[in-house]
Amino acid sequence: MTPRNLLPFICLALLLPALGGCVRAAKDTTGFAVESTASVDAPMDEVWQATKSVLREQELEIYTRDKRGTFVAYTPMKRRLFQPQRIQYTIELTPVNRYETKVYVEAVKQLYGVTTFTYPGWYDRPIKDAVAAETLLTALQTKLSAPTSDGSTTTEEATAVETPPAPDAAVQ
Repeated sequence: MTPRNLLPFICLALLLPALGGCVRAAKDTTGFAVESTASVDAPMDEVWQATKSVLREQELEIYTRDKRGTFVAYTPMKRRLFQPQRIQYTIELTPVNRYETKVYVEAVKQLYGVTTFTYPGWYDRPIKDAVAAETLLTALQTKLSAPTSDGSTTTEEATAVETPPAPDAAVQ
């Protein structure tokens, strides 16, 4: 082989290490989500039912609901410049005590796509507005403070005092 015929092979050998940089680790998505937290004066079961109801009223697709207090829901998919987008909400309910529950809402924007050497899927991206998590949390608080049919609010505690049962008369 002449040196002129080896030139393409030499160029290829020099360029291959530079092209090896295309494969990279997954993108660090910390800080992409918008978070909001509130404490509501209602028992855990009542807050769980209200959360389920609010997600349905907001027309969100409930992907996961866990009786231990976790919901994952998605907005309907929309296309912007031919790219599918949605917002993922993660709601976590934590009982503080018998009559109080802490509500944590996290919202993150997701795009559907594929990158080199990956399968198609949803990828997290930074969300532009902080209103997404606040809107859901405000709707939940409004739902829990709404009056019921008897005129009381759903967050009022029961006023009845539990009394122990009367002891049975001892039969001799």
